[in-house]
Amino acid sequence: MTVTTATGTGPTDDGVEERPAPAALEGHRVELTGYCYRMLGSIFDAEDAVQETLLRAWRGWAGFDGRASVRTWLYRIATNVCLDLLRGRGRRALPMDLGPSAPPVLESLGSPEPGWLEPAADGVVLPVAADPAEVAVARESVRLAFVAALQHLPPRQRAVLILREVLRWRADEVAELLDGSVASVNSALQRARATLAGTGVGSPPPGSALDREHRDLLDRYVDVFERYDVDALVALLHEDAVQSMPPYRLWLRGPADIGAWMRGPGAACRGSRLVPVRANGDTAFGHYKIDPAGGRRPFSLQFVETAGRRITRLTTFLDTRLFPHFGLPDRLP
Repeated sequence: MTVTTATGTGPTDDGVEERPAPAALEGHRVELTGYCYRMLGSIFDAEDAVQETLLRAWRGWAGFDGRASVRTWLYRIATNVCLDLLRGRGRRALPMDLGPSAPPVLESLGSPEPGWLEPAADGVVLPVAADPAEVAVARESVRLAFVAALQHLPPRQRAVLILREVLRWRADEVAELLDGSVASVNSALQRARATLAGTGVGSPPPGSALDREHRDLLDRYVDVFERYDVDALVALLHEDAVQSMPPYRLWLRGPADIGAWMRGPGAACRGSRLVPVRANGDTAFGHYKIDPAGGRRPFSLQFVETAGRRITRLTTFLDTRLFPHFGLPDRLP
């Protein structure tokens, strides 16, 4: 059989057309992608997991008995797909989670490594919701820091916490989905909360829209970065600011080291341009470097986290595969 999509039809080996997949399945793609992204920490893995989920549901549609809603049924399939993918796999992390900071010299960079946490475009993981409070909670639950903290949890605890704290499922609904008891779900939730508290990141609170102070600080960052005024940029940093550059293990702590890196190995970014995108519930920037052949080419995706009037964290994902995911152009003039 050659049918492989969740929404189309295709011929079988004997030329007979299969019936189309129920439209109800495709309508859940975005929220399922958000769920799988929180579970897996990788947008590429999440999209593959959702495709597999919809394919399994499409193939099993004839056996769907309607005792649960289509949505609950899809979440059960998606959870099993994610648990299978996570079996025997190390957690995805950011460089700060794995070791001490290093001197701001090129020799500290080392070689790129696989398996880091990946960012995600808002439109791919955040379904449209009419309730502003729901939108705010959803955005908080895909922040890089929160998704990174989730990766500290064992897979089943991760599923319980996401279903209970983010998606607001009842304990009995989660117990049914995981073939467990309400007591086991409540116990797993308590352990998950304790682990998250140990990382310094709690369950996502009701958030608020980006305030003007944060937006103004992002605007100032774009201005000084594109002018490559390192002194002005360093002045925006918190005294404990950190910078990391996945897929490299190197990370830097403090304005002095970050400034030294930008004046040294990072100086090749002079003349760059930043293009804003919505990512992980916030504003991120597609970073384009000058191309000797002309124009500017994709280089990285930058996240700028702030607190008060200072930048606290710069995360630069040096993975140009992400640009199409965010709808960013493959070149700037």
